[in-house]
Amino acid sequence: MDKLNGTTLLEMLESGNNNLNNHQSEINALNVFPVPDGDTGTNMTLTIKSAVAEVENLDENSRSMRDVCKAISSGSLRGARGNSGVILSQLLRGFGKVVRGEQEITVPLMADSFGRAVETAYKAVMKPKEGTILTVARGISEKARELADQGVDDFDTFIPDVIAYGEEVLAKTPDLLPVLKQAGV
Repeated sequence: MDKLNGTTLLEMLESGNNNLNNHQSEINALNVFPVPDGDTGTNMTLTIKSAVAEVENLDENSRSMRDVCKAISSGSLRGARGNSGVILSQLLRGFGKVVRGEQEITVPLMADSFGRAVETAYKAVMKPKEGTILTVARGISEKARELADQGVDDFDTFIPDVIAYGEEVLAKTPDLLPVLKQAGV
């Protein structure tokens, strides 16, 4: 697959929603920064559920890329809870700013949108801290750009490679944020 449309984007959002929902407790258990209140998974789940609900409220005939991106952005912002929810909403907002004017998303456009997502999220945090979701998002963005620049144009290659690199970055976060290492995260 070398292009994604608004319908595919919605399917990916719904898959992300299901994944967050299925792993909410695990994510809550990892929550030790900035406050060990165990609600990161819950906050992210509420944020993405709100985005999905907003998109599902769109008329079936009005699911253009622009409409889907606008609904994702406004829904996630309205549903954002806690730091993690706000960061997730800003990642989604930045992503949407790049792709909303397009009919289809290519690998290079996806890489551009990831870059904008990270930029938007970092700007939304007063004191960004490395070792957090921001670090992982930046690593994913950098890998996406690298793959796009290498000429990868197939999402069946691009997405697994980006996810695998994101997992590598995630594994290194306890070394970047000592409180994670101390808590055994």
